[in-house]
Amino acid sequence: MNPKPAGSASRRHALLLTAGAVAGLFTTGVQAQGYAGYPDRAIRIVVPFAPGAGTDAMARLIAQKLGEVMKATFVVDNKAGASGAIGTQFVAQAAADGYTLLLAASPFTTVAASTPNANYDPLRQFAPVGMIASGPLVWAASTSLPANDMKQLVKLARQKPGALNYGSSGAGGVNHLVLELLKSRTGTFITHIPYRGVAPATMDMIGGQIQLVTGTIPALLPFIKNGSIKALAVTSAKRSSALPDVPSMAEAGFAGIDVVNYFALMAPAGTPAPVINVLNTAINKIVSLPEVVLRFRADAVEAAPGSPALLGHFIEADYRAWRNVVKTQNLKIE
Repeated sequence: MNPKPAGSASRRHALLLTAGAVAGLFTTGVQAQGYAGYPDRAIRIVVPFAPGAGTDAMARLIAQKLGEVMKATFVVDNKAGASGAIGTQFVAQAAADGYTLLLAASPFTTVAASTPNANYDPLRQFAPVGMIASGPLVWAASTSLPANDMKQLVKLARQKPGALNYGSSGAGGVNHLVLELLKSRTGTFITHIPYRGVAPATMDMIGGQIQLVTGTIPALLPFIKNGSIKALAVTSAKRSSALPDVPSMAEAGFAGIDVVNYFALMAPAGTPAPVINVLNTAINKIVSLPEVVLRFRADAVEAAPGSPALLGHFIEADYRAWRNVVKTQNLKIE
C-alpha cells in the first residue's frame, strides 16, 4: 500500500522511539517555551463520543494531568453523534486560539476516509498538537471456529467465501476497516455485520451468531481469560504486553498489516504555533509520569510522545491508507 498501511511498523516505531529524544527537551516549566498570557481561562477538550467510552476516559485523564502541569483549568466536553463527526466538526469550526481542542482517536481518520458525509477534513481543518498513546486491537474468534491462528482463519475463509461472519462496532470504524484491510490483502470474503458497539458483537460471538470480532484489548481481555473466546493475533507489528502469548500480525504471517488505535490532541487549523508548543511540551511531560504510565499499561496502550510534525505525518499517512482501503474494497458507507 502506498502510503504504507495504517499504523505501519516504521511509522509506529518512529512514534515510540521519539520518547527518549523528547525527554531531553523538557524544561523546568512548561511556560519556559510558552506564549505570553496563555492560558488565561479554561481550555475545553471536546470528546466526540458519549461519556464512559475509552476516548472519554483518556480525555479525563489528560485533562487532569494537563491542568496540574500547566496550572490551568481543562474541561472535558462530550459532543457525541455520527460516529464522532459531530464533535469533530464542532472543533473544526471553533476559534483557533488554543481554548478548544479535540481528543482524537482512530475514528478521526477512519470516518473521514470512509464516509462522504463526515463533513470535516482531518488534514486541512486541524493542527496537530501531540500524540498521547496508541495500542493494537485483538482479533478474537468463537471457540467453535475451527481456526486457532490467522493463517488458519484465512485458509478457512478461502475455502468458504462469505460463510464467516464478522461483527464490528459500526460501518466505517477501525473495527470495520481492519477487516477490509485483511480481505484486500488476502483476497478473501468475510461477511461484515455492523453492530452498535463491540460489546453486543462480542455477546453474539459468544452465543454463536457470528464467528469473529476485533476490539480493544481491555474490552475483550476478560472473555479471553475466562475462555469464552479465543485470541488469534493482535493487529500490530509487535506483541502487546497485555497479551504476551498472542502473536503479532507479522508473527502470524501478515507483515505490513499494523493497525493501532491511537489517542491524540488536535486543535483547529490556524492555532498559533507558540500555543501548540506549550500544549505539546505539556503532553510530552505528562505521558512520562509514573501514574500515567501505569494507567496506560492497564488500558493496553503505550505512550507515544513526539512533535506536532510527527503527529501530522501519522495522521496524513493513516488517513490516506484508509482511503486506499475504501477505494480498493469499493466500500459505500453513508
